[in-house]
Amino acid sequence: MRPLTDGTELLVGREVELSRLAAWIRDVAAGRGRAVLVDGEPGVGKSALVRTSCAVAEDAGCQVFWGAGDELGRALPLLPLLDALGITPATRDPRRRAISELLWGGAVAGKTADLAAAAAEQLIALVDELCQDGPAVLVVDELQWADSTTVAVWSRLARSARQRPLLLIGLLRPVPRRDDLRSLFRIVGPGERLRLRPLAEPAALELVTALAGGKPGVELERLAAGAAGNPLYLTELVDALTRSSCLEVDTAGNVELTGSATPDSLPEAIADRLDFLSEAARTVLRAAALLGDGFSVEDLVTVTNSSLAVLLPALDEARAAGVLVAAGDDLAFRHPLIRQALYDEMPTAVRVAWHQSAAWALAEASAPVERVARQLLPMVSTTDSRVPVPAWAVRWLLDVATPLIGQAPAVAVALLRRAVRDTPLGDAVTGALAGRLADAYYRDGNVAQAERIACRALDHVRDPDVLVDLHTTVALCRGLTGRSAESLAVLGEAVAQPGLEARHRARLLVLIARTHRDLGEFDNAARVATEALTELGAAEDRWATGWALHVLSMVAMTRGEWTEALPLFERAIPIARGDPALVDLTLLLRINQSITFGALDRSDDALAAAGRARELADRMGSLMRLTQVQSALGQLLLAAGRWDDALAEVDVLADERKDPSVVCCDHGVAAIIHFHRGETAAAQRHLDLAAPHAERIGDWVVESLVRARSLAFEHDGAPERALEVLTDVLTGEDAREELLADAVRLAVATGDRAAAEEIEARVREIAAASPVPHRRALGMYCRGLLDGDAAELLRAAEGYRAAGRPLSEATALEAAAVALAEAPDGDRGPARDAFTGAIELYSGLDAHWDVARLRARFRPFGIRRGPTVKHRQVTQGWDSLTPTEVRIAALVVEGLSNPQIAGRLYLSPRTVGTHISHILTKLGVHSRIDIAREAARHQSTTD
Repeated sequence: MRPLTDGTELLVGREVELSRLAAWIRDVAAGRGRAVLVDGEPGVGKSALVRTSCAVAEDAGCQVFWGAGDELGRALPLLPLLDALGITPATRDPRRRAISELLWGGAVAGKTADLAAAAAEQLIALVDELCQDGPAVLVVDELQWADSTTVAVWSRLARSARQRPLLLIGLLRPVPRRDDLRSLFRIVGPGERLRLRPLAEPAALELVTALAGGKPGVELERLAAGAAGNPLYLTELVDALTRSSCLEVDTAGNVELTGSATPDSLPEAIADRLDFLSEAARTVLRAAALLGDGFSVEDLVTVTNSSLAVLLPALDEARAAGVLVAAGDDLAFRHPLIRQALYDEMPTAVRVAWHQSAAWALAEASAPVERVARQLLPMVSTTDSRVPVPAWAVRWLLDVATPLIGQAPAVAVALLRRAVRDTPLGDAVTGALAGRLADAYYRDGNVAQAERIACRALDHVRDPDVLVDLHTTVALCRGLTGRSAESLAVLGEAVAQPGLEARHRARLLVLIARTHRDLGEFDNAARVATEALTELGAAEDRWATGWALHVLSMVAMTRGEWTEALPLFERAIPIARGDPALVDLTLLLRINQSITFGALDRSDDALAAAGRARELADRMGSLMRLTQVQSALGQLLLAAGRWDDALAEVDVLADERKDPSVVCCDHGVAAIIHFHRGETAAAQRHLDLAAPHAERIGDWVVESLVRARSLAFEHDGAPERALEVLTDVLTGEDAREELLADAVRLAVATGDRAAAEEIEARVREIAAASPVPHRRALGMYCRGLLDGDAAELLRAAEGYRAAGRPLSEATALEAAAVALAEAPDGDRGPARDAFTGAIELYSGLDAHWDVARLRARFRPFGIRRGPTVKHRQVTQGWDSLTPTEVRIAALVVEGLSNPQIAGRLYLSPRTVGTHISHILTKLGVHSRIDIAREAARHQSTTD
């Protein structure tokens, strides 16, 4: 928490705004949160207004957190929020320490790590936990200078502010107004915005009267009118006149202007204030201006190489002159414009030299990475490209490259690019620098440049560790652009080089195996991965061993050899676990283990493994793996019949943050659910959104998307086309079990007996001697369809029930009901029972299309309706809540936070937040307290 400044500020003419803020503070103290934007020109009094209100909030028992954007630090992520919430390397609070360690030296998840994204998730969770402790006010001042990640976090908190006792306040100027800042005005409604305009003339005169100690005379009033109602300008103007002894109070209490040397503008008035400082004080303040609008005294001592005793007189003078104010344990310029004036009066070359000197001092003092980088950035942003990167900075960059790339890849690119330029070609560190620069470009999304840098470095590097790392980057880049085959020849030449140690050769073999796997060459992938393990022999290399086992497990999964894949995970996970360099591998293994558990009908184990993978991906900043685990969860929840949860999970992250194959999978899952629910327009929208991403992945088969496309033709009454969609992809080694079941059903329905028998033979091979319930059920289902064997179909339904797959169970019951109804004996009892079971299952899934289709099909048999089933027809009130929403509401009543609820239900915190937003809307309430009240009311009416 950053306590409020001790600077005394007069607040005049803001009664209406203060009243609105006071009402919002009363609301948050009562548990009703909201987001508020306060905007206005510099100096109009935004900060003073909100600081005054925050003092009221503290008196009301609210926690108050205050951070501010800074023009010097806008390239570095999350600094305003880290400052507001007290995230520093010295923090003792375990929640805050975890974020600090992540950003400033913790392990990262390989080349896919996005430490800013991970820290953003943890900051949101921290805010959630702080709100559990009591109502909170979180202020981000100077939001126009905040980085995009801070704005994104503010946006997310604003969208969910109603779920917490949180008053979120953003203060910003009208310019610059970026696109992400404009979006905040769409999130925060007009009723929760405060536009601070210049003071009206009476209020401006009231302020001048208070500042000058009397009623302004005609000349002073005329001069004050030139300030156009800007409180800062008025304050600086009156202070300048007072310092110059240009004001005189007559016996009637009127203040007359006695001099003519008056400031003509706000910058001139600020300059006048600074002119009254001693040169020693100005020198210290120039050093402070390098550090930003707010700064720690410890950092000022470091960059000036002076003791506190030496600095203290200058700091006291600056505070007495109204230039600096206290900000908790730190100091801050009374207004950013004052710091800007000091900063701009230094020539550019002098500023750059001072920044370099400050960076060196901070690096020597082991200051956090972002503080040193902040001082180096002016060196590379100046138009004078002749400014070299000093040798110490090159060494520092190599030491901190990994966390810097993960936290701020664009900053890392800027610094490393200049360092590579200034390092002699062939120097021992050139290759290492180039490798880190390629990593930075890769993380920043410039894959083409990452590949170019890495390929160029390969011609000069001799260190085998760096060589392997560069080859890894090149292979990743080519894989992302669909050019994996190009890597095989280069890697083959590299592995054939004489003199390689076993571990380096094994690592290159692993890269070759991974490339074969990406190309769909599964036999080659398995062969080369096995060769890598053999090459290692007794040598120990966790990277090569872990990745080789990963390739073998992927091949087994692709072939549908799930029981063979499981022991490979059990071998690989202990090898990778705990090694910072293998976090990405650990994530992949956990994700694929969860998928394998799901394929083996071990749903609880699957959800637990996925939950562990998601927690690790969140913590380590691997956005790519986070999207993959969310997608895996969506597939697991689809199979388990938790369709509302599945829809929420696949929609947690935006498409632009996902790999194309993950986008296709997620939209496929959503489209399947919407088609079964009769929501054709929504389903088609998901197919349309997936289409451009499907083009990017070419022939790669995404099962959920194929199923959804087939369902689209079924909805259009074209079962032959639906079957064609499935049979076109049922080639190769991939089992595609769900596709096989649908293909047999459609082949029988369209009278294509030959196709049905061919596919059933393949199913029989898969199901033979399989211990997995749903695989045995699949064999019975397909055989039962071919033979019209109701008993076999009923056994299939029982197998699907044991596997926990309600949609498949309903489909088998439906087929059994048809077989029984069409049986020659004409006994409708068993047919009605199977029909009723199918209707109940479809209804429980809200699969309205299936219910309507099934009822229409059975009318000719005289079976016109199943039992009365309660549908969620209402859209408001308690009865409109889904089962998951009811469970979440109950956990809200228990006082659990979103992360705690997520852990209980195997959902992501974002998904829980989405559900809570739906609950608030359906119940027509505004806070978690209101949810608890509605739950109690509902309980009392049902008891």
